[in-house]
Amino acid sequence: MIKKENIPNLLTIIRIFMIPVFLILTSISTDLVWNIVAAVIFALASFTDYLDGYLARKWKVVTNFGKFADPLADKMLVMSAFIMLVGMKMAPAWVVAIIICRELAVTGLRLLLVENGGTVLAAAMPGKIKTVTQMFSIIFLLCHLNLLGTILLYIALFFTIYSGYDYFKGAGYLFKDTFK
Repeated sequence: MIKKENIPNLLTIIRIFMIPVFLILTSISTDLVWNIVAAVIFALASFTDYLDGYLARKWKVVTNFGKFADPLADKMLVMSAFIMLVGMKMAPAWVVAIIICRELAVTGLRLLLVENGGTVLAAAMPGKIKTVTQMFSIIFLLCHLNLLGTILLYIALFFTIYSGYDYFKGAGYLFKDTFK
């Protein structure tokens, strides 16, 4: 029997194991049927992101594993999907490069904040909008709903840049000695 307090972490682990399944499905073919199956897997994995966070907060079972693995799993899932979309010529490489660079930069910023006082950088609304639009753009592009997927991709790009700026602006004090 799985203990209630372990369910959020189990959902994160399931999401991590869904990534190779997603990658295999997107590698098999660019055929619409395979892409829709991959989109369903991606959507289910994305839903576990929401569900594990919701359950962890509701049940007050936030763990160090969850703090580490949940954002890592999210980034692995989304970055893998965007890389596959570039390979399938469904997303421009420059857009995906900006998204990936921002994710890596904000991850590094989170590490610096924790190291310099234990501050945890919580997701603000622009970051949440970024995540939702990224996930839906991936799903729609995989389902060959190109116009809607592309519009959402560019909205995601805007919120990717804006939320990254917002996070760095709020943590600017970390870099005050950089250009003295």
